[in-house]
Amino acid sequence: MKKSILILLMTSALAWAGNYPLETCVVSGEKLGEMGKPYVFVYEGTEVKLCCEKCRAKFDKNPAKYLAKLATKPGN
Repeated sequence: MKKSILILLMTSALAWAGNYPLETCVVSGEKLGEMGKPYVFVYEGTEVKLCCEKCRAKFDKNPAKYLAKLATKPGN
């Protein structure tokens, strides 16, 4: 639970700062924009960008897993 709250706070801070930390889809790993305009939504206050709308179903099955990828960008 504590880890989930920490991840949520870290990803919310990144989204609020206006700097999306990744150039790839957190679900598929595809580069954002290669399959057309990224699918963008806000999950519990955090902006998430996926390569396509189809990835949303996978994201919704385990959001903590994918939000962790936003918080653990190499170099952070």
